[in-house]
Amino acid sequence: MVVWTVANQKGGVGKTTTTITLGGLLAEKGHRVLLVDTDPHASLSYYFGIESEDLELSVYDLFVQVSTKEQILQSLCPTKYKNIDILPAVMGLATLDRSLGAKGGMGLVLKKAMQKLQGEYDYILMDCPPVLGVLMVNSLAASDRIIIPVQTEFLALKGLDRMIKTMEIMQVEQKNPFQYTIVPTMFDKRTKASIMAFRRLQELYPGNVWNGVVPVDTNFRNASQIQRVPSDYSPSSRGVIAYRALLKYLLKLSKTSV
Repeated sequence: MVVWTVANQKGGVGKTTTTITLGGLLAEKGHRVLLVDTDPHASLSYYFGIESEDLELSVYDLFVQVSTKEQILQSLCPTKYKNIDILPAVMGLATLDRSLGAKGGMGLVLKKAMQKLQGEYDYILMDCPPVLGVLMVNSLAASDRIIIPVQTEFLALKGLDRMIKTMEIMQVEQKNPFQYTIVPTMFDKRTKASIMAFRRLQELYPGNVWNGVVPVDTNFRNASQIQRVPSDYSPSSRGVIAYRALLKYLLKLSKTSV
């Protein structure tokens, strides 16, 4: 079982789109996929038609009680896609930093919970909120690889700098260094700003930047409106083609790191 965490401390860079698209492509290959929504806004959950207000159990319950494997499985929601399940989010997650922030031993809750699902899924993808707190710390600590979508514009590069510093601080307590891949998103080849930002990423983080780009593609928005994963809605769109290339790259990295 492989865990990928999709994170960035800046919003609007394509985290949820990346999580959903990669999850859909993995499921398309026959892998059993669990998507974990750790964002109180629950965008990932809403994408698949899950109303967080109606849920009895969610990722929130993992933090407020000791959960068995059976309880975790009961918290999962199926989707219309055969190989994709979701561990949904609720607004109550927004209270965790206040209620648990100072409590010791809360940084590995998600990691311990996901370990109980060993054998149930091939891949787990976690979608993070754009805020450093209990939820992001848990998601990073649980990951085998961190995927960092970065919009190809210069303000987004500043947000990436904060994200890398956060990982460096956390790494002090990690046995193994974080493995991470920066994914340039919302690339517009017609603009000088996108091209320059992409080049700057390669200069600043050599070896950690995927050499491809995810272009601006309205098909992502259209797919979300009808609650279909992009690879199902528009399999030959330029955005999906880019994510297919990214997935091939990530799978190759997973094999070399084993």
